[in-house]
Amino acid sequence: MSVAQPYLRARGVARRFGAQVALERTDLEVRPGESVALIGPNGAGKSTLLSILAGALEPSEGTVDRSDGARAGWVPQRPAYYDRLTARENLELFARLEGEVAPEEVADRLVRMFDVPPDRPTHTLSVGNRQRLNVAIALLGGPRVLLLDEPTASLDPGQRRRLWETVGVVREAGGAVVFATQNLEELDLYASRVVVLQRGRLTFDGLLDEYERVHAARVFS
Repeated sequence: MSVAQPYLRARGVARRFGAQVALERTDLEVRPGESVALIGPNGAGKSTLLSILAGALEPSEGTVDRSDGARAGWVPQRPAYYDRLTARENLELFARLEGEVAPEEVADRLVRMFDVPPDRPTHTLSVGNRQRLNVAIALLGGPRVLLLDEPTASLDPGQRRRLWETVGVVREAGGAVVFATQNLEELDLYASRVVVLQRGRLTFDGLLDEYERVHAARVFS
């Protein structure tokens, strides 16, 4: 049986900030249908790796290859939109930047899908609404991979459920999801694979049941 080609393949990516090593040389592949949980203590390098995979941060060494130009949708911890614009205006702007054929229609659809107040400046929205807008922007352009940096950290249980229902649509359509989390309950609910970073070094990469059997007790010890 043939194995699907990875959407993303990181080859020896590393990142240094001056003398500080944020991420040691790391290899990682992300394949269709996967939901990869990226876990580890604070400062382990999770955000750095996700930023490199998204193309938002250049690695100090190594490369990231994308299969057939597969687009990655990026949901950073800090919102990546314009505070003075409304949710609808932000979505229309980013839809145009992504080359959407009908940006107004796309913006209206996403406003309804994520139940975000459309016509208020985004700086006046609740934390949950701002995070849902952040995810909605990442879905523009039909990404094959969705990269999320602790996407539910500021959400209540109902908002978390709705966010994961939306994220699940990407995976069910043959896409892939990579998410950093400190919420270990989300591993059992949403991860098919676990990648562990500790002090900037990848220490585990395997299926969820293997992680729970042999590695879980070591991660935060």
